[in-house]
Amino acid sequence: MGLDISVVVDNYEDVFDKNYHQNDDENFNKHSLSRTFCNFICRKEVIETEPELDQIGKIVAVDISAIYEMENYVDIEELAEYIDEDESEDEIIKAELNNTKLEGNIKKFLNTVSELISKLNEIENLPKLLLNTEFDTLNNDVYFSSFTIDKGKGYIDNNFGQDLRNFKNFLEYCLKKETKTVWFVFG
Repeated sequence: MGLDISVVVDNYEDVFDKNYHQNDDENFNKHSLSRTFCNFICRKEVIETEPELDQIGKIVAVDISAIYEMENYVDIEELAEYIDEDESEDEIIKAELNNTKLEGNIKKFLNTVSELISKLNEIENLPKLLLNTEFDTLNNDVYFSSFTIDKGKGYIDNNFGQDLRNFKNFLEYCLKKETKTVWFVFG
């Protein structure tokens, strides 16, 4: 088992309605993010060298801060259960401020993902442009290769290009459902 990443929305019932669940397999293939993508997002916590996401942002000149910001959302009720009473008020205020900063971020995030896809479509051999890291847990030569080709089945064996396209597909679907705010959850 490993850690997975999901995108959470501010209007869960509208996004994951009966129609969505009637097409679970199709939606899974169009919207899921791979476990490798989860590892990719978490790289800044694992390696001492520059994480691949930061490198890619520089290579294609795209501000990737919106992607990192999606990790900042905190479930206030869950937080209240786990923190010491002496710390709770300050921690909750800090979490509420972080959550407020994310409100209405879906278009910003969709623009970032779309720009990444557009610019990465023009790069022929992304793995060769990435610096070697002390832990290549992503298998860079495989995960970042063949950007324009979907290699996986919506989750298993997705490459970076497919993960970004699935992400974009999901965000576009969410916009049609009037989602305003999205964030990552790990589990």
